[in-house]
Amino acid sequence: MSTYVSNPDEAKEYQSRYKIFYITIAFTLVAFTMRLWYLQVISGNELREFSEKNRIKQNKISAPRGLMLDRDGKVLVENLPGFEAILSPQYIENLEDLAKTVGPVLGMEPDKLMVKVQKSRKQNGPFAQIRLKENLSREEVFRLKRMRLDTPGLEIRESIVRYYPLRENGAQLFGYVSEISKRQIPLLNDFYKGALKFDQGDIIGKSGLEETLEKDIRGTDGISFIQVDAHGREAATQTPNIYGEQIKDQIAVHGNNAVLTIDRDLQKQAFESFNKTGADNRGHIGAIFAMKTNGEVLAWVSNPSFDPNEFSTGISPSTWSKLINDPFKPLRNKIIQDHTAPGSTFKPLVAVAALGEKVITPTTVVSAPGVFYFGRRPYHDSLKQGHGNITVYQAIEESSNVFFYKMGIALGVDKMYDYIHNMGIGQKTGIELSREISGIMPNSAWKKATVGEEWQAGENLSTAIGQGFVTVTPISMAIAYNAIATEGKVVKPFVIRKIMDQDGKVLRENFPEVVRDLTQAQPNGVKISPETFKVVKEGMRLVANGTKGTARYWKVPGVEFAGKTGTAQVMGFSADQIYASCTSRPMHMRHHGWFVSYAPAENPEIVIAILAEHSCHGNTGAVPIAREIYQKYFEKYHPEIIAEALKNKGVKKVKVEAATTSEGE
Repeated sequence: MSTYVSNPDEAKEYQSRYKIFYITIAFTLVAFTMRLWYLQVISGNELREFSEKNRIKQNKISAPRGLMLDRDGKVLVENLPGFEAILSPQYIENLEDLAKTVGPVLGMEPDKLMVKVQKSRKQNGPFAQIRLKENLSREEVFRLKRMRLDTPGLEIRESIVRYYPLRENGAQLFGYVSEISKRQIPLLNDFYKGALKFDQGDIIGKSGLEETLEKDIRGTDGISFIQVDAHGREAATQTPNIYGEQIKDQIAVHGNNAVLTIDRDLQKQAFESFNKTGADNRGHIGAIFAMKTNGEVLAWVSNPSFDPNEFSTGISPSTWSKLINDPFKPLRNKIIQDHTAPGSTFKPLVAVAALGEKVITPTTVVSAPGVFYFGRRPYHDSLKQGHGNITVYQAIEESSNVFFYKMGIALGVDKMYDYIHNMGIGQKTGIELSREISGIMPNSAWKKATVGEEWQAGENLSTAIGQGFVTVTPISMAIAYNAIATEGKVVKPFVIRKIMDQDGKVLRENFPEVVRDLTQAQPNGVKISPETFKVVKEGMRLVANGTKGTARYWKVPGVEFAGKTGTAQVMGFSADQIYASCTSRPMHMRHHGWFVSYAPAENPEIVIAILAEHSCHGNTGAVPIAREIYQKYFEKYHPEIIAEALKNKGVKKVKVEAATTSEGE
C-alpha cells in the first residue's frame, strides 16, 4: 500500500503557478464577455443587417442604350433582347468540373474557360461576376438552365444586345460596344467626374458615335434583388425582404435617343456603290464622305469595314486577329484618320490662290507643253503631248500639270499656304468624333520645324499638284470644296442633329455653323472675292460637263455637278513608266483615285469626297460612284428634276475607257 506524503515546501512552490492560471482563465472569460457584449449590444443591429443582406443577392439590370436614328427617323442602331451566361466565382465548388460541364455547351474549350475565370479572379477579385458568353441561342439557354441547379455560381440572365442593322455599312461612324476593361474604369470615372459611374462588367462605347455619345445614350442601370441559398442559387421563397420589409427593385432607365444628320437611303447607296467591283475584284478600298453645304453629314463610308455586331456578342480571337492584321486596317476611320496626297483635286485650291494673288486673271493664257524643265529636271504633264496654250478654266477642266507647276513657282509655298490653310486643309474640322487628324498643308516654317531643312524652290511644283508634303483627309477636302461651292463659307461638319429623351423631348440640338467667311479679311490678311470663286467653279463645272472634262462621261439626268478628279501617286516612276498602264501594275503600286465634287453646279446643295485607293483613275474609280449617289439624292429630294429630264431627253449610256494620262484622271 502506497503512502501519500505531504510536502509543504513543494506545494508552496506550485502555488504561484496556480495564481497565473486563475488570472488567465479570468482574463479570458472577461475578454469573451466583452466581445459578446460588443457584438450583441454595440454592433448587434449592424451585424444583423449584414446577415440579412447576405442572403439577398443584387443583380444589375443593364439599362438599354438609346437608339441612333437617321434624319428621317429610320433606325441606324438599336437594341435586341438576349440572354447571357454569368458566373459568380465565389460560389464555384470545383472549377475544373464546371469547365468540363459548361464549356462544351457554350462552345468553349474547358481549359480556356478555366483560364478566363482564373484571369478574372486575379484581375478583378473573387467576387466580380464573369460574363462567359453573350447572345445565347435558345438551345444554349435550355441546356444551361437544366444544369444550373447542379452548377453553383452559374446564372442565365436576360440581357440587351446592341444591334447594327446596316452591319459593315458605316461601322467606323457608329462605332461598337464591348465590356469595359479594368484599366478603363478609373479613367472613365475620373473623366465623367460623377456624371456617369462605371463598374466592372459594364458595356460601353469603344469607338465612333457609341463612344462620343456615351453620356447621352447611356441609361441608368437598375437593381433586382433575389434571395439565395448558400450556393448562390435563387431560393424558392417569397419576395426578398429585410427585417420583414419587402425590397423593391430599382428600375433601369432607358438612355436618350440620338437623331443623326445621316440619310439612311444615301448611306446604303454609297456603301453599295463603293462595294461594287474594285481593285482585284473586291470592293473599293477607301472612303466616301457626303454632306449638305451647311455641314450636315449625309453619308459616311470607310472600306474595308467590320461588323460591329461581332463586338456586341463577344468577338472571337480569330476574328479580332484578322481585323488587326488586315493591311488595309478596317478598324480605322479613313474619313478622319487616314491622310494621303490629294493629287489633282488640289489644283482648284491653287487656282483660288493664283487668282486671289493676281498671278493670273481668268483670261490669262499659259503655255502647257508635255514636259516642263525646272533647272535641269523635267516635270511631266498629265498628257504626254501637253495641253498647249490654255487658261485657268481649261487647266482645271483638262487637269494640266504644267499650268499648275507654273502657278506653284509664281506663288511660292507660303502664299499657297495662306489661302489653302484658310480653306480648311491642314486643320481639323471639329466634327464630333474623336481621333481626327489634320493632315498637312506645308509652308517653309513647317518644313524647318519638322524636317530641319529650308524649303526648296522645286518643292513648290510638287505642292501645286497635290503631291510632296501635302496630305489631306477626305473630310478636309469636302470642307475645302464646300468653301468654293458656297463662295467662301467654311463650315463645321456635324453628324449629331439632336438628343431626345424617350418622350420625344429635345434635350440638345446642333445647328449649322459657319467657321469663317473667306470673302472677309482673315487674320493673315487674305480676302477672297466672290468673283474668284466663280471662276474656279466654272472650271470645275467643265470637268464634268465640258468637251474635254476628265469626268465628262458620267451624267445625272437634269442635274449638272461640278468637281475635280485626281490621282495620288503611291510611288515614283521613271520617265518611261509614267504613261504606262496603271491597271497592269501590282495592286500596291497602283495610284489612288480621287473625285471631290458638289451638285447642282449652279446652286450647290450636296458635297461628296471619294477616295478610291489603288483604283488607278479618279474618273473611272470614283466618278461613277459619285454619279450614283447624286442620282439617289435628287431622286429623293428633287424627283421632279429627274423625272422631267428623263421624260424630255432619256438617258444615254456611254462606254467609258480608262484615261491615258500619266495621272489617269
